[in-house]
Amino acid sequence: MLRHSAARIALGLTLIGALSGCVTLPANSPRSPQDPWESWNRGVYKFNDVFDRAIAKPVARTYVRVVPQPIRTGVSNFFANLTTTTVMVNDALQGKFLAAGNDLGRFLLNSTFGVGGILDPASSVGLARNNEDFGQTLGHWGVHAGPFLELPVLGASDLRDAPARVVDTYTSPWAYIKNDWIRYGLYLPYFIDERASLLPLDATLKNVYDPYAFIRDAFLQRRAYLISDGKISNQEPLEDPGEDEPAPKNGAPPPPESSSPPH
Repeated sequence: MLRHSAARIALGLTLIGALSGCVTLPANSPRSPQDPWESWNRGVYKFNDVFDRAIAKPVARTYVRVVPQPIRTGVSNFFANLTTTTVMVNDALQGKFLAAGNDLGRFLLNSTFGVGGILDPASSVGLARNNEDFGQTLGHWGVHAGPFLELPVLGASDLRDAPARVVDTYTSPWAYIKNDWIRYGLYLPYFIDERASLLPLDATLKNVYDPYAFIRDAFLQRRAYLISDGKISNQEPLEDPGEDEPAPKNGAPPPPESSSPPH
């Protein structure tokens, strides 16, 4: 019953996103070659933004205000531990066997001495947290990202990473919890924790001319950085589309661009 209800909810969210699709593009907005479906994506983003302002953001703010920091940290640790098996599997699929061993050690240590992952003793003993998923694995083996894709509720993605999310669900213990009430009940605190972690970025988005383009470019840049294992810098400044270039003082020519990325 819960599975059918979840499917109906997902279908309804997709239809709502479709109804808000195909918006008019901003005048003089630079076109990204990685975003050929920009009109549709902006429509879905508009729906996501309404949903976020009406529900997700207020709930996340209330959560941060009411729940003490140590408990919030424990919740974040718990969900991070659940995804460690996904990271470990994708480490191995990319041939990073030392990293896979590291993540296996993290999972075993945090699941036992860390009280099911609520605590993080693995970091204290030097077992660093890695970041891998099946989308990164596909990218590692040369699968192109394809067009940018804004997903209803889930947000920024691309044609490679969106279906890869489905594969990742089967490499997490979450998928094998037999009790539907527990399995689906975990989604609410998970999404609240995820949205709460993004609250510090809200002030930045308020000051950009085109939040959609800013988020899109940040996502694409971040994914390129992760897939290349840091070989592609993610430190390049993100430009706010539509922002006017500052006029040079006293008619002087603008300074030459530096060849090294700013910090």
